[in-house]
Amino acid sequence: MNKLLVTFAILLLCITSCTKTYLRKAPDEDLDIRKVFSERKYAESFLSSAYHNMPVMLGAADWDQRNPFTGASDEMEITFLGAYSHLLNSGAWSANDYFPDIWGFMFEGIRKTNIFLDNVDQVPMDETERRWWKGEATFLRAFYHFMLARIYGAIPIADHAYTLNEDYTKIRRRPVNEVVDFIAQECDKAAALLEWKVGADRLGRITKPAAMALKAQALLYMASPLWNGNPDYSNLRDNEGTRLFPDFDAERWRRAAVAAKECIDGAEANGYHLYRAANNDPVRNYQEVFLERHNPEVLLARNAGEHSHFERCSNPISYGGFSIFCPTQELIDDYEMANGLRPITGYQPDGSPVINAASGYQEAGYAAAKHPLDYYQAGVRNMYVNREPRFYASINFNGAVWKGRGIQFWFEGLDGRRRAGSDYCITGYLMKKMVNPTSDIFQNRFSLNTFIFYRLGGLYLDYAEALNEADGAVADVYKYVNAVRDRSGLGPLPAGLTKEQMREKIWHERRIELAFETHRYFDTRRWKIAAGLDSKEIHGMNIGAGNALNDDNFYQRKVIEKRVFIAPKHYLWPIQQEEINKNGNLVQNPGW
Repeated sequence: MNKLLVTFAILLLCITSCTKTYLRKAPDEDLDIRKVFSERKYAESFLSSAYHNMPVMLGAADWDQRNPFTGASDEMEITFLGAYSHLLNSGAWSANDYFPDIWGFMFEGIRKTNIFLDNVDQVPMDETERRWWKGEATFLRAFYHFMLARIYGAIPIADHAYTLNEDYTKIRRRPVNEVVDFIAQECDKAAALLEWKVGADRLGRITKPAAMALKAQALLYMASPLWNGNPDYSNLRDNEGTRLFPDFDAERWRRAAVAAKECIDGAEANGYHLYRAANNDPVRNYQEVFLERHNPEVLLARNAGEHSHFERCSNPISYGGFSIFCPTQELIDDYEMANGLRPITGYQPDGSPVINAASGYQEAGYAAAKHPLDYYQAGVRNMYVNREPRFYASINFNGAVWKGRGIQFWFEGLDGRRRAGSDYCITGYLMKKMVNPTSDIFQNRFSLNTFIFYRLGGLYLDYAEALNEADGAVADVYKYVNAVRDRSGLGPLPAGLTKEQMREKIWHERRIELAFETHRYFDTRRWKIAAGLDSKEIHGMNIGAGNALNDDNFYQRKVIEKRVFIAPKHYLWPIQQEEINKNGNLVQNPGW
């Protein structure tokens, strides 16, 4: 009994002491809105918190980074079983899923920007800087609306900070064309307030070309078949009868082309250009775009710090990695040869490739010599020889030289399935693009990472696509597609292409140039071709076999997964059922 009383006394003393400590608050702990916007340092911290809602995107396997898109496209299979992309690929996702909470996280960011814009005029500060801050917040508000629209389509427009006195049941999804018009107008407002470039002390902050690039992208999506006159959504209305998707308007393509060209011209006039390495090696030209932070091609990037988990997910087993980010054989087949010809033109019913003999591609046999710049070792399979430079900058394959030695993905190899646990290289390939070869996992030494949302090379392809749809394969379409190809050591497109032939070329160019940058998932949906691509089997090498680099058994194409895509249901995400339960005026997307 005495022991119990002593214990109780000690606990009471601890609680009293902790309570007194807790009540001794620092001056910054009781900030309200009035206080926050009465001092510059607090207001700047509030704006920084609005930047926080920009998704990191590098962690395609991580729920909190809100990028299930790379693993749910035909670019990649993610080995980690906890990745949300597996649910998308199997058709097992639903409106009852709470993660990744893109809806809540983006609206949280929108609310921050609205509060900031409602109060920033109260801050005692330099007027030039206040203008920049308003431009940044205005951009972020538009950006977060677009992050929502690209997966849900029609969404509510939140152009002010809601108060407790408002009737939340009046919040409804607005027609997708109204949402895009709002985003475009916000981008125009932001661009008028922002600078073309920022100083070294403000790297990572929003600039004028970022706002112009977002506008061009939003208008490109609006012009595309998913939203522009899609018959699958012609009858989708809210409970007041308002149509949420419009009739087709061909002029939307021209509007997108004009916006993209304005961004390109303004950016180039202010020092932006396609990145090239110091030695102009076409592999490094492309590879370093994603390693040299804030280089002259980048219009907007999200600083991710030392993203050690991303580096681990991208590196082979024997390098200390997890071997999680595994490109599909279908993507490998789409990289061109060094002569600019496609190696694979299709597939037989049994999945075997139809080889383009004119390309010089060989599926079998082994190379006697290593790559002249050491991108692969001697004895590598011929299927990886004489491929286009972006292949060597983007893909780690069996026999590729990585950090000074050859990768061994065959079963018995140092990076093979036999030596791995639950995470392993499931396709026989790993993503190399964006992965820094100077990082040393064993020494716990990592580089600073960024994720690029907008870059000039992407804007070139946005412009070319929109212009081709508006006017056909005119000179400017060729100019900007060929500029992207030339940077990576490829020859120009053939002359005399029809609009339809050029469309196919642009779609292919986007697949390769923008691989792993989250564009592929959305491109295949806005073009309405995902139903044909994402309902098929995906393939890789035979990772369960192989005793050496030249073991033929490893180089057999194997089915990795049979994916599920139900049209039109899976073209748009479902609004979380929890949100609809809160507000019955939010109508659900078709099929959910």
